[in-house]
Amino acid sequence: MSLSRGAVTAFLAGAAAVLAFAPIGFSPLALVCFAWLAHLLADAGPRRAFWLAFLFGLGLFLAGVSWVYVSLSQFGGMPAPLAALATFLFCVLLAAFTGAAGWLQARIPASRALRACLLIPATWTLGEWLRSWVLTGFPWLSAGYAAVGWPLAGYAPLIGTFGASFVTVSLAGMLWLLVRTRRLIYIAPLLLLPAAGEALRHVDWTEAAGRPVSVALLQGNVPQEMKFRPERYLQTLETYARLVEESRARLIVLPETAIPSWYDAIDPAYLERLAAAARRNDGDLLLGVPTRTGGRLFNSVVNLGTAPRQIYHKAHLVPFGEFVPPLFSWVMRMLAVPMADFGRGAADQPPFAVAGQQVAVNICYEDAFGDAIGASARRATLLVNTSNVAWFGDSLAPGQHLQIARMRALETGRVHLAATNTGVTAAIGRDGVVLARLPQYAEGRLELEVQGYSGATPYMRLADWPIVLVSLLVLAGAVFAAAVFPSQRSR
Repeated sequence: MSLSRGAVTAFLAGAAAVLAFAPIGFSPLALVCFAWLAHLLADAGPRRAFWLAFLFGLGLFLAGVSWVYVSLSQFGGMPAPLAALATFLFCVLLAAFTGAAGWLQARIPASRALRACLLIPATWTLGEWLRSWVLTGFPWLSAGYAAVGWPLAGYAPLIGTFGASFVTVSLAGMLWLLVRTRRLIYIAPLLLLPAAGEALRHVDWTEAAGRPVSVALLQGNVPQEMKFRPERYLQTLETYARLVEESRARLIVLPETAIPSWYDAIDPAYLERLAAAARRNDGDLLLGVPTRTGGRLFNSVVNLGTAPRQIYHKAHLVPFGEFVPPLFSWVMRMLAVPMADFGRGAADQPPFAVAGQQVAVNICYEDAFGDAIGASARRATLLVNTSNVAWFGDSLAPGQHLQIARMRALETGRVHLAATNTGVTAAIGRDGVVLARLPQYAEGRLELEVQGYSGATPYMRLADWPIVLVSLLVLAGAVFAAAVFPSQRSR
């Protein structure tokens, strides 16, 4: 296949793979797209493999995270051409990780079977893992998220998202080998791996802790373009006060920065109004609000109600949205992002003791980092995420964020509650199933009873290290085999 034809099909396969993720969520398509990538990489030298994998990634990210443009242009005020260029360059940076994965696997001599089933999955997984922490990390659209909702999700409590990525890409390689060679030997793993995943979905890794608790998740539906305007402030206060006072839940959760004002600038009478409603229910309220302490600014959640005062400061900040990277102050001069220079909270903050539960709080895209959520869940019975995904408009982002939250529930064996400004506000069971949700772009209150859980899944104990080490061992083993058994290098 010519490079030009291969380049086009690599890009199109990457773009098509987005349909395997939320909100479409046609998971089997991930196998088809990655099988085509295996086909393209099977006989490619390092340079060609880099560009093919890079273009696959570029298609994936341009199609899948195009909502970055919406955030920069529509709500950030950046001129449209510059926003388009910034979004493109961001996707190029992300695709560099997939390109590096393609180059690395091609550098190691191996048979087609070993390459498709182990080498490509190993380098792809390592690339995703590196992407999750280099330059503060952006683990969006990891292949493992496509497993949510079908049998491979059963591997999540064992080996996490990146482990599910390895299994997904490996199965895709086996699918390609089956089609190419028509050897029935590949049918067995293609059936057994999903069957094992389905069996794992029925394992109870955690156990019920205490009695179920009634919760209310509030969605104020405040338009992003109006959120920080002074003339809208009193209406926002009244919207949330009314939603709170209409609830009889013991645990009430408001979205990220639900009150668009510094906490110490809010009328104390208003805060007492919210606290009184929570005390009436013999419970507590979690309020998303920016705070300032000792000259430092934080994106925070505070509690009001029967429990002593507790506070969580967001630890994993969004570049440009919540802090300014060194040497990039010039970018902020083109953006109209209020409250865009927050400080980092501590990495190890205790859960909130509220409403008879231990609640691990995280804010916005913090729940995209499975290792951090797994660590905080060890001492918690419930997970709560507060978000304002309105920054990304009516795009793929809210659905993708919900899928990420479902994976966090699977990895930790905990109920995950998400309260957002405009959606998706939802309650997710420990099996990753959405228990209930509110429609997007509608004011509402989601009320239900949920069960807290204790105990630790294998993933919570070991995080991503097992699959990272397995991937490194695959590479080391392939290098060793190529050196000791050169006759086995044939493709």
